[in-house]
Amino acid sequence: MTVTLLTSQSAPTTTDADALVTGVFQGQNGPVLTRNTDEIDLMAALTALGATGKAEEITKIPTSGLAAGPGGLAVPVIVAVGLGLGPEPGGPAERPAYLERLRRAAGAAARDLTAGAPAKAKRVAIALPAGEPDEAEAVALGALLGSYAFRRYRTSSGTPGDVELIVHTTHDDAVRRARILADAMTLVRDLVNTSPADMVPADLAAVAEQAAEAHGLGVQVLDENELAKEGFGGILAVGMGSAHPPRLVRLEYTHPDADRTVVFAGKGITFDSGGLSLKPPKAMETMKADMSGAAAVLAAVRAIAELGPAVNVVGYLSLAENMPGGGAQRPSDVITIYGGKTVEVLNTDAEGRLVLADALARSEADGPSLLVDVATLTGAQTVALGNRTAGVMASDDSLAAEIADAARRAGEAMWPMPLPEDLRKGLDSTVADLANVSGDRSGGMLVAGLFLREFVPAGVRWVHLDIAGPAYNDGGPYGYVAKGGTGAAVRTLVQIATDMAEGKLAGSPDDGK
Repeated sequence: MTVTLLTSQSAPTTTDADALVTGVFQGQNGPVLTRNTDEIDLMAALTALGATGKAEEITKIPTSGLAAGPGGLAVPVIVAVGLGLGPEPGGPAERPAYLERLRRAAGAAARDLTAGAPAKAKRVAIALPAGEPDEAEAVALGALLGSYAFRRYRTSSGTPGDVELIVHTTHDDAVRRARILADAMTLVRDLVNTSPADMVPADLAAVAEQAAEAHGLGVQVLDENELAKEGFGGILAVGMGSAHPPRLVRLEYTHPDADRTVVFAGKGITFDSGGLSLKPPKAMETMKADMSGAAAVLAAVRAIAELGPAVNVVGYLSLAENMPGGGAQRPSDVITIYGGKTVEVLNTDAEGRLVLADALARSEADGPSLLVDVATLTGAQTVALGNRTAGVMASDDSLAAEIADAARRAGEAMWPMPLPEDLRKGLDSTVADLANVSGDRSGGMLVAGLFLREFVPAGVRWVHLDIAGPAYNDGGPYGYVAKGGTGAAVRTLVQIATDMAEGKLAGSPDDGK
């Protein structure tokens, strides 16, 4: 299925399409039409059909009999999608929430019209509010993501046809940015949704190499022999129980005008059985998604290369399959992380922090102004914040707040969390520098962050994003989010790089350093 995105400046009502999507706000006294379609007499039909304008509500209105301008209506059906409370956003602080409503509305409409095989509509005109560049980007991104379908393992009879989306806006550059972001998030979704038998560490490394070649990125892939030679003990230990050996991928984007470097490190456990600390069967069903962090880093670096911000970016993908084979690491084994610190492994299911530790320690050679890791790291994240909000931990509270704000502006829900020093003592080991888990299960998300902090190079500002919940949607689809992989954190990583280039983050060119 190919989704083509076009823009148009013509009147939406004259567009030749199978359906026209318009927006309806939820007003105090009933639905409120968006300005784009004031010329169409929709109010009577909306009222008769009980439309309220509630967020993501879909109301379909056949155009036969509707009053229109002299040109008539070129579409057989109008799809009114709810935009929630409105009609106008508040001040700048409320703008991101308003844009997210646009994304979700566009996504809900596109999903309704293009889902299934064949699609209900092959050519969809979208006349949601897009008078400003950020609105145009939001509408285009939501529509593209809402049209997503993963069909790799479907038979030919279940293959949907191609879809054409037409966004009515004058802001072509904003729509182009949306296309780049959507392509990046689609890559993550495809990788996450792929059967783990078809996405072992070498497979994901090969995808990264292909992306690097296509987008002019530097790339280095270390296999198991090179990992052993250079001392990447965390990645090696996690991968010992699998027939598919681990890999470490390093991607690099450089800009001639950049004087700062941001390093991203992603957890890439292509399947997590828990190792010898075996997970319950039910808990394994979504563990193909445990490489979401690495996939997000790959996709973000690719998108950054296309967008071209003036910042250097290095991306690490720490790839391993955590299996309980005869060579698997054992609880109570002591391993040596890159750089020399030793870790007593008390739980082999706390493996993501081990593969990330190697990458964090290795990043010292890159001289980062900012170091960001992203991982589906702990079930405790979902206990604390639910399935749609990621946790942000950092080397200081102000940085955590800055990154959470960057995520909000990018359209992703993230919440700053503390790293309480009193929890650190739980990682003390009697035989090694530290243990990989605490004996006290309290604050598991925060303890994992404290473990990772031990491997951050001295003086480097660091951020940890735990996306365990948001990375995979195990429930029903909503807005522009399909069931399965979501593409979580891609937009935030791109926003971080953009903010660094524009001097909006401490550690960026304008910070006086």
